[in-house]
Amino acid sequence: MTRRPSIQLMALVAGATYLLVGLLGFVPGATTHYGELGFAGHTSRAQLFGVFQVSILANLLHVAFGVVGVALARARDTARTFLVGGGAVYLALWLIGVVGAGGWIPVDTADNWLHFAFGIGAIALGYVGGPETAPTAAS
Repeated sequence: MTRRPSIQLMALVAGATYLLVGLLGFVPGATTHYGELGFAGHTSRAQLFGVFQVSILANLLHVAFGVVGVALARARDTARTFLVGGGAVYLALWLIGVVGAGGWIPVDTADNWLHFAFGIGAIALGYVGGPETAPTAAS
């Protein structure tokens, strides 16, 4: 039987990735137009990797989301809650971006589709996460 990664590992990777992304949003070079990094909204012209529009608020929220993910990855139930709940939040952000109601967050087309992909992926991982331990053979 093939062993899948545990749901806790998936939540840890997702949380650590968001923590890293949030921190990179404050690093000139990783963030282009760093001098135009605004606090919130569409006035920020800074872009992470030259693709994803970011702001100070967005970076701080990514860091907070990452810290929560790392903390909740410690137990199976909380890891699942992080993935499914976080996925739902990111789908809501996608919808906010698509309908143009996200004036308080920097979102562009690339951000919208990344939010959609993460939302769907996180929810899927939350429901299909592998077992904590490898299955044992029947005696």
